[in-house]
Amino acid sequence: MRGWIPVKIGIFGGTFNPPHLGHLAAARAAIDALELDRLYLVPAAIPPHKELPEGTPAPEHRLAMTAKLADALLLPNVAEVSPMELERPGKSYTADTLEQLHKQIPGAELWLLIGRDMFLTLDQWYHAADVMAQAGICAFGRSVEDSQEDFAPYLEFLEESFPDAQVEIIDVPGLVDISSTRLR
Repeated sequence: MRGWIPVKIGIFGGTFNPPHLGHLAAARAAIDALELDRLYLVPAAIPPHKELPEGTPAPEHRLAMTAKLADALLLPNVAEVSPMELERPGKSYTADTLEQLHKQIPGAELWLLIGRDMFLTLDQWYHAADVMAQAGICAFGRSVEDSQEDFAPYLEFLEESFPDAQVEIIDVPGLVDISSTRLR
């Protein structure tokens, strides 16, 4: 299929410090639920919403760990790691990443994969309206306590504040209740 351009592309960003089974389960669930043609796992260089903890591995090491996560999905023609945020100077703003992807892959339908914690602050992100105009939002629970009902009030707020936003809330089967912070 020479020249084939993926139609639906997921972008799963984060510090991946370290990547873990929760990331793996969420990525797999999003690929299946959204019927993604491609998934880019994108480690952040400098996350705008939090400081990297002392002792954080070098960007190249986080990229290598994230590549192992992509390999663990066992979908070599779908999942891949992208260094785009590590190669860009400054903070890793999602709006910039989405703009870059639209330039690289014109016409692609982009979907941003985010956990509940980031979803609940989406309206406060850098250029939030641009983010929601450039990509659909696919949100998922990060712990076994997170339920669809937990998303409802904020989803309603987003629908009122950003009426053109496309938002999907998905369940993550076999959710592993773990975080990178707890793993470190």
